[in-house]
Amino acid sequence: MRVAIIGGRLQGVEAAYLAKKAGWKVTLLDKDSSVPAMGLCDTFYCLDVGCHKELKAVLKGVDFIIPALENKQGLEGISQVAKEVDIPLAFDAHAYAISSSKIESNKLFKDIGIPIPCLWPECAFPVIVKPSGASGSQGVCYIKNSQELSRLLDDLGGTSNDLVIQEFSDGPSFSIEVLGFQGTYQALQVTELEMDAKYDCKRVLAPALLSEDLRRQFEHLAVLIAGALNLNGIMDVEVILQQGQFQVLEIDARLPSQTPTAVYKSSGVNMLQLLGKMFTEGQPVELLKVEEAKGTVYEHIWITPDKLEVCGEHIMSEAGPLQLRDDFFGADEAITNYLPGKDAWVATLIVTGENRREAWEKRCEVIARISKELRLGRYVDPSPQF
Repeated sequence: MRVAIIGGRLQGVEAAYLAKKAGWKVTLLDKDSSVPAMGLCDTFYCLDVGCHKELKAVLKGVDFIIPALENKQGLEGISQVAKEVDIPLAFDAHAYAISSSKIESNKLFKDIGIPIPCLWPECAFPVIVKPSGASGSQGVCYIKNSQELSRLLDDLGGTSNDLVIQEFSDGPSFSIEVLGFQGTYQALQVTELEMDAKYDCKRVLAPALLSEDLRRQFEHLAVLIAGALNLNGIMDVEVILQQGQFQVLEIDARLPSQTPTAVYKSSGVNMLQLLGKMFTEGQPVELLKVEEAKGTVYEHIWITPDKLEVCGEHIMSEAGPLQLRDDFFGADEAITNYLPGKDAWVATLIVTGENRREAWEKRCEVIARISKELRLGRYVDPSPQF
């Protein structure tokens, strides 16, 4: 199987990693000549997807296409070209159009009775302000009072038309992916999310420590949303647990970053492999029951000459081409720009154990080993390079 991944940043890294785990050949396309996913592909083309003639030529021999970008014009062009060359495109334009607007998503949630954090001005401060069309932590602001909100709105031209303003909730965050095809919907493993100070996800833990009842509630909620979207493809649902009730924060009808790898390492379920099977065979897939999930810790670290810091995934997006390394300072794997002797680098550490506790203990040993090298002012080669 050969997959074309269009977009080489964080979604592209996720797709390329999972594609290689499936044993596929990866063709990567991006207009930037130094994107993070370059080091994880078999063939790279520096190409603007707006150049349809060149895009068609590159896609010859590809079995299916994964878009890993969020540019509306680019996505429309890719959809058009995929139809013309008759190659399956793992993308649901209708579902994506709703999920990529927090305003439209909230309307959908209201229509089907999905709980969300209370919207301003009906809520009290503090509040979270989010651009409607941004994903993840992009543009998110924590606002403590009405004066801060007034100043923010003044800076943005005095209008909140393109913003979502909701009450701030500080409960634990969870995520789940749903696969949908021809009216069949299947929820995958629930993961637990931890955020940095800028509300960017810095760590994914699997399996999530939820009761069976809460897990089933979350699965039901996610499948209900997927059904309302008539989803054909994949989507993720992010929630916060507030006083025993899930409140939906956002949805994204595309292959997400971070959580699919954590789910793969914990449960063995490869979401990209399932997507490929659905779109190339034109039918839903049946998930195998996971008897016992492994504990998994997936997190991002940033090393500078004087400190080690756990940060949100934004630190990986501008790190240049990344490589997959095995047995990285004791971690099972790492996706990193590390080189021996380099004193500033980033890495996504992937650590597993028989359970969450064992995985966390192993993760702490990895951090301690890297910290020791930092104190000594040197780094040895921690692993063979792929």
